[in-house]
Amino acid sequence: MNPLNEVQWGQDWAWGVPLIALTCVIHILCLAVFTARVDRVLDRMRDRGRHVTLIFSLVMAMAVTLVTTLHILEGGIWALAFRYLDAIPDNRSAMLYSLGALTTYGDTTIHLAHQWKMLGALEAVNGMLLFGLTTAFLFAMIQRVLPPAKR
Repeated sequence: MNPLNEVQWGQDWAWGVPLIALTCVIHILCLAVFTARVDRVLDRMRDRGRHVTLIFSLVMAMAVTLVTTLHILEGGIWALAFRYLDAIPDNRSAMLYSLGALTTYGDTTIHLAHQWKMLGALEAVNGMLLFGLTTAFLFAMIQRVLPPAKR
């Protein structure tokens, strides 16, 4: 008996694709708002001739804090879905599993209910997309904040 024959793939995709879309939209909107605010602050600071290194350090620290918070929030959204679907028995395990899947780190002691296995893989796909967006965002922040002479 092949266990993959027993998995209901349609439900995983029906939950996974909207969750991927939702978390990507949240991620992109938050990054766009942060970028717009940074641009405004940088315009004011550059006019006053402030120290570039200090500005760079503060902006990057805030950006890293923002994206870390976003990844935790997005992992929490997946964890809520796992709990709603009764795919994992408790909140702590759901969050740990979710962050493990989102980062593709994984945890060998926590498993989704058999019928939701594909959903975990879809969260890993989501994590790769979100970390790709995050990498592009952080690179863009470096380009925005550091003047060409300092790069």
